[in-house]
Amino acid sequence: MLIPAATPPPASPAPTDVDTDVVVAGSGAAGLVAALAAAQAGARVVILEKAAVVGGTTAISGGAVWVPGNHHMAALGVADARDAALTYLTRLADGRGDEQLLTAFLDAAPAAVRFIEDASPVRFRAVAGYPDYHPEFAGACAQGRTLDPQLYDLNQLGPWRDRIRQSPVFGRGPMTVAESVAWHVFAQPAALPFAQIRARAEQGLVGRGAALAGGLLEAVLGHGIVPHVATTAQRLLVDGGRVVGLEATQAGASIVFRAQRGVVLASGGFEWDSDSTARFLGGPLARPLSPPTQRGDALRLAMSVGADLANMTEAWWCPAFAVPGERYEGQPLYRPDFGMRALPHAILVNRAGQRFVNEATNYNDLCKAFFHFDPGSYERPNLPCWLIIDQAFVDRYLLIDHIPGTPLPEWMPRAERLETLAEAVGIQAAGLRESVQRFNAGAAAGHDADFGRGVSAFDRFHGDPAHTPHPSLGTIAQAPFYALNVNVGALGTKGGPRVDAGARVQHVDGGSIAGLYAAGNAMATPFGAGYPGAGSTLANAITFGYLAGRAAAGQPLSPSSGVWG
Repeated sequence: MLIPAATPPPASPAPTDVDTDVVVAGSGAAGLVAALAAAQAGARVVILEKAAVVGGTTAISGGAVWVPGNHHMAALGVADARDAALTYLTRLADGRGDEQLLTAFLDAAPAAVRFIEDASPVRFRAVAGYPDYHPEFAGACAQGRTLDPQLYDLNQLGPWRDRIRQSPVFGRGPMTVAESVAWHVFAQPAALPFAQIRARAEQGLVGRGAALAGGLLEAVLGHGIVPHVATTAQRLLVDGGRVVGLEATQAGASIVFRAQRGVVLASGGFEWDSDSTARFLGGPLARPLSPPTQRGDALRLAMSVGADLANMTEAWWCPAFAVPGERYEGQPLYRPDFGMRALPHAILVNRAGQRFVNEATNYNDLCKAFFHFDPGSYERPNLPCWLIIDQAFVDRYLLIDHIPGTPLPEWMPRAERLETLAEAVGIQAAGLRESVQRFNAGAAAGHDADFGRGVSAFDRFHGDPAHTPHPSLGTIAQAPFYALNVNVGALGTKGGPRVDAGARVQHVDGGSIAGLYAAGNAMATPFGAGYPGAGSTLANAITFGYLAGRAAAGQPLSPSSGVWG
């Protein structure tokens, strides 16, 4: 399927040099929140966006925001504790988190949520029943930290209505995260209220990341901030050791944007730049899941002025599928797997036919098992790997975007016998047969002796509540059998310029680079190797966007937001 290109956006201001207070590079959640925070603090603000549409990775995301101590938790009767959240975050960072930044995140994130709701039409709700990704760890919460933006009416944007970036995956069904959970999108796709969803789309309603980006864009437009789209930042301008603006290109012309107070880098990560991913990441990245514009522009700008770097080996990992022929903005379209593999009648195997991980674990940590390196063979034995399912899965569950009862695409490998399927896709047949037999014996009794699948509450969350004896375990026994190639994807990278608690970029020789700030995937996240819960990526974006915007405008946040009791 070829995703059509977006219609041309409203004309940007004429290409001429611009004097302002704060220049923000990027129009995802990090950039929009930074611009809004700076404008609310009285600064004149300019937003630059490389693409012809607005919203960045945010607009095509699930839209959830993971915020400990948020004020919406009370609606679920959940109390949170700052020390508990810090304990949890510290463990997940795996020794690569900066405690000062983790503390800054915990202090500012609840305030950022309140700010967004006060300054924009965005409204959040805590998602009932959505646990942290490691709910059994000390300091985790069983629900409440994941916030969900409510549906947004794109008609509120006027001439910018059709200029929010469209997701080729999430954009087809306007629903909230909470509705996705309540409707069991993966486990009961045939029962979705299709007429209601279609009516919403016809009205111009959007959900998830598009709702967050749309509401934030409405707010910045309300401040008279018209994004300069199709405008690419080329180099930072420095005077006396201070960043005083940047030079960009627009319609083939060079423009200088002078910033009296500061420049905020919020233009995403480097996952689509194969040179940078090969140099920096701790494992191979085959299938980036963000817009193809994410090519490390912010990273190069920061490095050019001596920025210190951190967390460069990490990404927001996610297993991904490729459907033959699908493309997005001239590049292959890759589809994330957030929970399909956690359903009954499904396992992951490597080319030896062996299971190697708890398939129901969260997508970020699951991908780390792909990187296992065998020093003897000098290769990664778990790549490539395959999702193996049977007809029972196909008859019940969502398979990429296939709804039960509709024809399966011809490209999907299938066979009446497991051995035949294995030979067709390059899996050792004997290993696959033995793995399925062993898994089936445990699944029939409701347990997984090899990897403990289904023990965690998070494992069961993505399962089928109607399946017995276990929501996440079901035998692979009903022919035909199917195999889908799975490879390493990423929602974005997690490394970049190191910042302090005020989102100020740090110099490699120590101290801050005056006038330069970073947020979102354009900075080194304080979460290190971890992914605490659904919405962590956007939580990092809105929190440090909020801190960067205020600091650039001369109103840094006080050390404590006062939200924590």
